[in-house]
Amino acid sequence: MTVAHQTLRRPTGLALLLPLLLLLSGCSKQGSMAAPVDEDQAHTTLVETLDAWKAGRLPADLRSASPEIIAQDPDWENGMKLQEYEAVGKGDKRDANLECQIKLTMVDPQGTIVTKSVTYIVGTDPVLTVFRKVNM
Repeated sequence: MTVAHQTLRRPTGLALLLPLLLLLSGCSKQGSMAAPVDEDQAHTTLVETLDAWKAGRLPADLRSASPEIIAQDPDWENGMKLQEYEAVGKGDKRDANLECQIKLTMVDPQGTIVTKSVTYIVGTDPVLTVFRKVNM
């Protein structure tokens, strides 16, 4: 009977490094998910944002506030003045965001009053955000 001798090879650096990289990469999804929305904080953030617009401030002004709020609204950015706003309902929780229906009464640069119903998506983690939902 013949016994074949096998040559054992030493693991290369890559073979030793690969398991360590997989371990350190954090295969868990938990670290990449935002926390559920804080409804009270979301409502407060939305009111602060709309009040700032109504007072004539700019979205960039909210970036330097404490805490910082990142806000986006195309009408605001295009020079519309907010005259009034009214919440329609309490909003709907959608994972890490709160979607709020708001009725806006604005004045365009020519002085014409414009009324729109829009939806804002408000986030509270990891930063405070208020974005107008774009309907496609």
